[in-house]
Amino acid sequence: MKLYNANLSPNALRVRAVANELAIPLDIVEIDLRKGENKTPSYLAINPNGKVPVLVDGDFVLWESRAIDAYLASLRPAAGLYPADAKQRAIVDQWSYWQAIHLGPAMQRVAFERAMKPKFGMGEPDEKALVAQLKDIDQFLPVLDANLEDKEWVAGDLSIADFAMASTFVYRVPAGIPLDRTPHVAAWIDRLEARPSWQAAVAPLRAAM
Repeated sequence: MKLYNANLSPNALRVRAVANELAIPLDIVEIDLRKGENKTPSYLAINPNGKVPVLVDGDFVLWESRAIDAYLASLRPAAGLYPADAKQRAIVDQWSYWQAIHLGPAMQRVAFERAMKPKFGMGEPDEKALVAQLKDIDQFLPVLDANLEDKEWVAGDLSIADFAMASTFVYRVPAGIPLDRTPHVAAWIDRLEARPSWQAAVAPLRAAM
């Protein structure tokens, strides 16, 4: 099973972490986005969007990281990362989609401006461009904090929603996104980041930063 990967991509990170958690070995194929390797004809043949990650399992090709995580979890159902119960699964989906639509884009834009641009010589952060994103973060972080007030994991038990959500937070420190006003979020991300599966997945990203 191959994973077409970019180490600095939060989307690829969540797939590596889920695969580690499930003890599913992956043959990592590194795609250099800065060199445009994701825009070559051969790569576009497996993902016409020109994005990472892509999973190739035999003749089965799958892109979109949350779909990949759900597929991987379905291969190890006993682990419970994507529950069979319809209501429990719906809660996992709810938080995964919420991260994708609401909190994730805002935090990733702030991370790009404040962390990635200075790191890779792409100019100074444009704080004026972040007004809407910072407002979204101020709105949505308390929503997640309230959800975590009485539980250890986003959907109750550890699930692919936790790994999807955690990828949003990976650049929080260099991006200057504090969690002091959301203590339940801070405790949750500490728990998630302490897991060996996450530590192994995030190591290449941290080495590159």
